[in-house]
Amino acid sequence: MAGYPQRETSGLIAHRLTVMQLLPELEVGGVERGTLEIAAALCRAGHRALVVCAPGRLVEELESCGAEHISLAIGEKRIGSLRHVRSLRKLIVERQVDIVHARSRLPAWLGHLACKRLSDVARPAWVTTVHGPYSVNPYSRIMVTGEVVIAISEFIKRYIVDSYRGIEAHRIEVIPRGVDRNKFRFGFTPPTAWMSAWQADHPALAGKALLTLPARLTRWKGQLDFIEMIARLRRRDANVHGLIPGAEHRGRGSFEDELKHAVQRLGLARDITFLGHRRDLREILAISDIAYSLAREPEAFGRTTVEALSLGTPVIGFEHGGTVEILRSVFPQGLVNVGDVAAAADLTAQLLESQPQLPREHPFTLTRMQDATLSVYQRLSHHQRV
Repeated sequence: MAGYPQRETSGLIAHRLTVMQLLPELEVGGVERGTLEIAAALCRAGHRALVVCAPGRLVEELESCGAEHISLAIGEKRIGSLRHVRSLRKLIVERQVDIVHARSRLPAWLGHLACKRLSDVARPAWVTTVHGPYSVNPYSRIMVTGEVVIAISEFIKRYIVDSYRGIEAHRIEVIPRGVDRNKFRFGFTPPTAWMSAWQADHPALAGKALLTLPARLTRWKGQLDFIEMIARLRRRDANVHGLIPGAEHRGRGSFEDELKHAVQRLGLARDITFLGHRRDLREILAISDIAYSLAREPEAFGRTTVEALSLGTPVIGFEHGGTVEILRSVFPQGLVNVGDVAAAADLTAQLLESQPQLPREHPFTLTRMQDATLSVYQRLSHHQRV
């Protein structure tokens, strides 16, 4: 597939932009969180933010920042989804959209088809973000057709370059994800009311070292390895307790049941707590002694790793993907070989003894990510409409 038509770009402009972001749905995850963060930055800067997708848990949060959610099921993988091409084309024209930013493959295909048939006057600029190392095939190639292709880490940039030989290097822009340092500030302590409620809900955790794996409940995210690590530590009589905040994707299988069976089989019913989907992950990370990134497949970035480090909580992570970039920059002693559960247990014991000091500052900030993305939009919008 040929790339999207290129435009001459130079300098920045200050006029009000209308940016339409496309993704499957507004459930919980890195793609969704990044969408909200850019929508908020657009609204704060006086631009208009449109988000087209199926609804989900985060719609209320999106709309509270001033963005508009337009409900279209553009992530459903069925032939009937092609009908949304016409709807998207109509929206682009009626709302006078300047930028279409696609964040997932099927929404990108539908958005690309919608834009392709528009006149030069009506056609918006086309941006894609590669959020993960998709399988390499013609279907995935749509994600590298952007006038600017945003890679969320150096790891993802290498994946793009290695997988799609024809893509011009100048179209790839690395913009790492970032965290809000005002919200995730170093040394943050949860408010008294939250602590009281937590202690009332979990009285058995008093005096124990809290080890937390924050991740969606899905097989590759590492919960089974985390459970095995807790088992190894408890066999040493380590006074630890494992926390697993996170939920399965709606409509998916019963991996949570499998995890709970593993906990029972290893005799860890009193040593591991499943917390489900949480809106207070910041507070949980803040009271944790160590957080973990144990994904068996490389993380494209690793948002919760940065969140924990920002709070001053050490992180132990497998040495691949975006986790390497974060930990090498902020806390390199937290890296262990991929899949080495014994090494993760050993390092846990060492860190609980040594109580390491973390740096207060790091480069993975939300402000930097938002400014860089809005700069991309501004550059692309600086062109003459024919």
